[in-house]
Amino acid sequence: MSEQERLFEELALAVLEMEEEKTISLSKEALEEGIDPVDIIEKGLSEGMTRAGELFEEEEYFVPELLMCADAMNAGIDFIRPHIKIDANTVRKKAIIGVIEGDTHDIGKNLVKLMMDNAGFEMIDLGRDIPAQQFVDRAKEVEADLICISSLMTTTMDNMAEVIQRLETEGIRGKFKVMVGGGPISGAFAKDIGADGYSANAAEAVRLARTLAGVS
Repeated sequence: MSEQERLFEELALAVLEMEEEKTISLSKEALEEGIDPVDIIEKGLSEGMTRAGELFEEEEYFVPELLMCADAMNAGIDFIRPHIKIDANTVRKKAIIGVIEGDTHDIGKNLVKLMMDNAGFEMIDLGRDIPAQQFVDRAKEVEADLICISSLMTTTMDNMAEVIQRLETEGIRGKFKVMVGGGPISGAFAKDIGADGYSANAAEAVRLARTLAGVS
């Protein structure tokens, strides 16, 4: 195991074990090793939170443990965040982001929001359990460039399609790029519902958002 892999694993475990101070210390160590801040978040901190979510689904962790894991992850992210480089010349595009109606899992959405914000996007966070029409109305209101929709439940995936259907019904589909993501989502599903793109993780979401928004 390389030094970088060791740090990623220890970061993941620190989050999983709800150790905020250790998470910050390891984040500092990773930065000093010259590891890309985005990789520290994606492969270390986020991985720990993913494991915590799995334990929650298996009923080994409950809401209090999940919240403490999130606190540890956020402590690391807060430490890392100032070290993520933002191109000052980048045009700040607007993006609506939210978890579709029927789903309250927002850890992934929050991470994508953070990463896109640090990449220069102006993020308008609708929150979780958001009806399709609210995505449409808010996108029109702020004249957004992107609509980012998340779902972690197979039972709510079809609600994503409703956002696109409503955009089409109102004759404004061409005004917005729509990207989707979440555990059960795939590129094939995104294509089937008419979305403009799909991302499997936060780092990929940033790359996709840049492409869709025409940001170099």
